[in-house]
Amino acid sequence: MNDIFDIIILNGRPASGKSEVIDYLKKTPLDVRRRRFHIGQLDEIDDFPMLWTWFEEDAILEKLMGKPRLHTDKNGYFLWEYLWHLLIERISMDYSKRLRDKPNFHNEYTALVEFSRGSEHGGYQASYPHLSDEILNQASIFYIDVPFEESLRKNRKRFNPARPDSILEHGLPDEKLTRLYKDCDWETFRGRDPEFITIRGHRVPYVVLHNEPDVTTARDENLGRVLEELLNKLWHLRQK
Repeated sequence: MNDIFDIIILNGRPASGKSEVIDYLKKTPLDVRRRRFHIGQLDEIDDFPMLWTWFEEDAILEKLMGKPRLHTDKNGYFLWEYLWHLLIERISMDYSKRLRDKPNFHNEYTALVEFSRGSEHGGYQASYPHLSDEILNQASIFYIDVPFEESLRKNRKRFNPARPDSILEHGLPDEKLTRLYKDCDWETFRGRDPEFITIRGHRVPYVVLHNEPDVTTARDENLGRVLEELLNKLWHLRQK
């Protein structure tokens, strides 16, 4: 049996600490990462670069070509709610390409799937059914829980207007963050089972990192200890 997760799905509000967790794991030597966290070489599948490409395309179409925008309105909101689900379908497609190109992909790699969803655009209850059976059959969920006020605070703090496309430095205006992510359906989505979420017949194990007080920003050994505890718990659930 392999000693690493096949797939970890990383969820949480914007600026909850997801990117910081990934950054910490990437900077941990591979042998230590496998031993402490059951994570191999990291292959990230994040929907943020996908949606940012849409923003850039719309800006080019409107400002440089004088054509209609395809994905978003002038305020940066999606024209159709189903585009949120298209991003999830794209994640599934990208994952299938990994398996196609590397038949023994999971001997070395842990796929780390990352996305955030708020109730305003369907929440996790609407998005998860769009993941493929390939993903759901092998996935484990790591959710980072912060109240909206903490998401707002950290979103303001990390935003670098010179690098709005950066994974670690992107941010949303307060008004947009409030509209899209203030309400979250995570508690309803996970249900009453403290260990597993059933999605289209797949029992997917999960753990929750309660990130208040903040343990992710410093990216130090305090975060390492928390990750080791939670990921080992998740690993044992996965073996069930």
